Amino acid sequence: MPETSQQEAARGFWSGVAAYGMWGLFPLFWPLLEPAAADDILANRMVWSLVAVALMLLVQRHWGWIRPLLRQPRRLAMSGAAAAVISVNWGVYIWGVNAGHVVETSLGYFINPLVTIAFGVLLLHERLRSAQWAAVGIGALAVAVLTIGYGRLPWIALTLALSFATYGLLKKKVGLSGLESLAMESAFMFPFALGYLIYLAVRGQGTFGHTVAGSYGLGHSGLLMLSGVITAIPLLCFGAAAVRVPLTMLGLLQYLAPVFQFLIGIAVFHESMPPARWAGFALVWAALAVLTWDALRRLRADRVLTEPALRARTQPEPQPGPAARPQAQAPADAAAEPAAPVTT
Repeated sequence: MPETSQQEAARGFWSGVAAYGMWGLFPLFWPLLEPAAADDILANRMVWSLVAVALMLLVQRHWGWIRPLLRQPRRLAMSGAAAAVISVNWGVYIWGVNAGHVVETSLGYFINPLVTIAFGVLLLHERLRSAQWAAVGIGALAVAVLTIGYGRLPWIALTLALSFATYGLLKKKVGLSGLESLAMESAFMFPFALGYLIYLAVRGQGTFGHTVAGSYGLGHSGLLMLSGVITAIPLLCFGAAAVRVPLTMLGLLQYLAPVFQFLIGIAVFHESMPPARWAGFALVWAALAVLTWDALRRLRADRVLTEPALRARTQPEPQPGPAARPQAQAPADAAAEPAAPVTT
């Protein structure tokens, strides 16, 4: 059994690495879809995501969640809102990558945990620990420094961070798994995306199904279709990781994606990084280091509090000896008295 648990944990870890690694390598894929514009790529991604996820659900015969969801208008409405928000996120991300702002898109996902914490305070009225306040403060200073470094507000990064944090908040309330969520959101956006692709085709601006000598051909259409598959596969890997590794581990693995994106922007696309931008990113990384240290410290503290209680609950009760047998005949009401609750 311990060996099986270790194997499951290892499988979950590598599934998480695969998920976040693929998300981090996305900047290498979107430029392959040019000369399609960002809106054309986004519409194709929405359409083919639904096709891909529907095939996966068909193979798994996983349809039972749909009917209960359809009977809950509030969850449906939040799913629709999540679909709209993630469409904004996808669109800005694709445009940012293909417009040469890969480093700034990575910044959006670096600061996403800080924005999520700010949402917790502003919207959910959560109370922050001092380290979390420090991290948010350092993050705000980083945005100010990066505004100076870019000569403008880093709106791409802020849009990505705000939209993804909003998306996470809505997903938390809807309560669907990654694959189920993608299916529902793709279904919401499918009519709009398909209609937009038809509109582009009528105007002669769409690229799917067209060939232009010396520019693109049927392989381009194949890559557009592939965008749905590469959207769904990381979610499958993430789902395999989420049920096998602790949330703390997933929280640490999530930094793989922006790290890969940042390195690709610097090493592959050779984006400029003047000293002010390095200073801003250094502040972001410092804020994340404080946040990670606080999370790990809190996890250790929780373990110290819960381990004695767990040992007490798993310790076998002593068996009564021969001399104690007459006292075993306790009144029924005394035997039914509940044990004191364990607090953590």
